[in-house]
Amino acid sequence: MSIEIKVPVLPESVADATVATWHKQPGDFVARDENLVDLETDKVVLEVPAPIDGYLKVIIKGEGETVLSDEILASFEQGEAPAETAVEEQTETVVTTTAPAAISTSATQVSTTGASPSARKIMSENDIDASQIKGTGRGGRITKPDAMTIANTPTEERVPMSRLRQMVANRMIEAQSTAAMLTSFNEVDLQAVMDIRKKYKEEFFEKHGIKLGLMSFFVKAATEALKKFPIINAATEGTDIIYHKMHNIGIAVASPRGLVVPVLKNTAAMSLADIDGGIRDFAFAARDGKLAMDDLQGGTFTITNGGSFGSLMSTPILNSPQSAILGMHTIKQRPVVVNGDIVARPMMYIALTYDHRIIDGKDAVLFLVAVKEALEDPARMLLNL
Repeated sequence: MSIEIKVPVLPESVADATVATWHKQPGDFVARDENLVDLETDKVVLEVPAPIDGYLKVIIKGEGETVLSDEILASFEQGEAPAETAVEEQTETVVTTTAPAAISTSATQVSTTGASPSARKIMSENDIDASQIKGTGRGGRITKPDAMTIANTPTEERVPMSRLRQMVANRMIEAQSTAAMLTSFNEVDLQAVMDIRKKYKEEFFEKHGIKLGLMSFFVKAATEALKKFPIINAATEGTDIIYHKMHNIGIAVASPRGLVVPVLKNTAAMSLADIDGGIRDFAFAARDGKLAMDDLQGGTFTITNGGSFGSLMSTPILNSPQSAILGMHTIKQRPVVVNGDIVARPMMYIALTYDHRIIDGKDAVLFLVAVKEALEDPARMLLNL
């Protein structure tokens, strides 16, 4: 029975997809639910599995082609797995020979430093070291063609952007051209958070099966601050301001395909364990290319952690159409004054980039202060202060 393999129905927000990688070739046997091909969209990679056991007959849409919903990708033939073929053992015969005691040769040691005058000129003009070239001249001498070969070797490679990278690039340009972006900074003493994590990390792991992370504290702190300053959780549409009643926080995650921002839905109703578990699942899914379209939609606010890569301070770019994004940075032990004494504390700079068209500087600064206070005294989050 012949079956048509078609493009899955794409969400309304996705116009088309690109055939990324065929994992099977015509004639290959494919087990039911085994992945045939990856389709890359602007947001996620979709897998197209085999509907039944059978053989891939003909590939109709090759890698790199753009496809629409319900288009035919390939034809497929139902069938059973081939019977295993017995493989006859082959006995290796090892022939042992006795090496002569001494080998006479007139070959001289190959020189890697000698070069003809014309070759030296080319090497000098192109800043080429002799060790980079294997000479083909007599005695290993570097000739002019040898030097020309290295000099003409391409020093750059042109690679087309992936669909995800194109989307990210367009969104960044869109954010800069449509929003009046401004960034405010503050710093946070994370000693209290570090003490809690150290004190309860083992008990937390035993109960919830996941490590007590740092990001979950920031998500909870940001959620509480968003409740106090709902304009930070808002968006613009034309001349209207849309106030979101739900707190859906996107977490910027690095993946092999580039930056993606899966969304934790309704963080006000999530515990620290729920948040840590959600972030862990997103990280695994992003690494394996398994993020679903729904995972990337519905965000109202974003947190990005450049500190995981060592960034001390940065100005994040808005994740359009959102109006604000919180940037975390690396934690550094720095001297600070506490109760009149100079002590070393784990300090982090935090940044809020916001759309100044609808968010006043006062609200942005007070939002950052609210995040800072919640993190420096985590009991505030539990007492809803």
